[in-house]
Amino acid sequence: MPSYLPGAGRSRRARAFQSELNQTIRVRAFAKINLGLRILARRRDGYHEIRTVYQTIGLHDRLEVSLRKGGRGVAVECNDPNLPSGPGNLVFRACEIWREARRFRGGIHVTIRKAIPAGSGLGGASSDAAAALAGLERLTGDRLGSAVRLALAAELGSDVPFFFFGGRALGCGRGQEVYPLEDLPARPCLVVFPGFAISTAEAYREVSRWLTKTRNAPSMEEFGAWPQYFPTGWGPAENDFERVVFARWPELARVKRQLIQAGAETASLTGSGSALFAIFESARRLVRTCKMLPKGWRSFRTRTIPRATYKRRLFEAVKSDK
Repeated sequence: MPSYLPGAGRSRRARAFQSELNQTIRVRAFAKINLGLRILARRRDGYHEIRTVYQTIGLHDRLEVSLRKGGRGVAVECNDPNLPSGPGNLVFRACEIWREARRFRGGIHVTIRKAIPAGSGLGGASSDAAAALAGLERLTGDRLGSAVRLALAAELGSDVPFFFFGGRALGCGRGQEVYPLEDLPARPCLVVFPGFAISTAEAYREVSRWLTKTRNAPSMEEFGAWPQYFPTGWGPAENDFERVVFARWPELARVKRQLIQAGAETASLTGSGSALFAIFESARRLVRTCKMLPKGWRSFRTRTIPRATYKRRLFEAVKSDK
């Protein structure tokens, strides 16, 4: 059992629930964008120290989480055949960790309907993992404490803790330290996906070379200079990954310029890419911009989601989703 889960044995609720299995809940797993991302330095643990502002948007996957009395272990199904269904899937790992932590003896089955492109920088896998954990807690009524839940989420991935907050939030450390920020009014948001994925690990390796070669690269001493990196409004949403990603895929830089020229309040790469996003003042301008995008690229018309809306919609109207 992980060391951050002291005494996390089967609670009275979990023991009682064993006789009430074969229940299902449906959960939405919302995507995120990064309203700016600053890479500061490589840490002693091998990760990079970052500062970012997360923002949830309406684009989402759907998960169906089931507990089965006659089952054993974890089973994950996904409508995307390119994604793994075993331990390589973050949802599978989330369920395994939760099952071990709560000493849960029944089976867990999760069906994932993907809408968020994999490898896009939109946090789909992390959001799916957080949604699975939220679904397990809601189904059983066996709630983890906040500190334990966030520690477990951070073990799964740097972005996972954010999805227990939603809305607009500051991410520090390797991204797993999350501090909710005041939400901005909801805005139309256009997400543009070029059709190919970018490996986050590879992007960080390229960034490490840039940090080593650039004398003026950000350093740990700049942690206190937060206001110079991120304004209080929507933008500009500067992302340090753009230096290396745009050098390799200049078509992404061209589309970003087109989005800004089309009247976006701000436009940027999200995470390490490959998706771009643009925030617009009006839906009409967003719709016009969609007609300018390159052929073969996918676009998603959505909106930014404040924290209260995010929490309300996580389990909202689940019966109608089938």
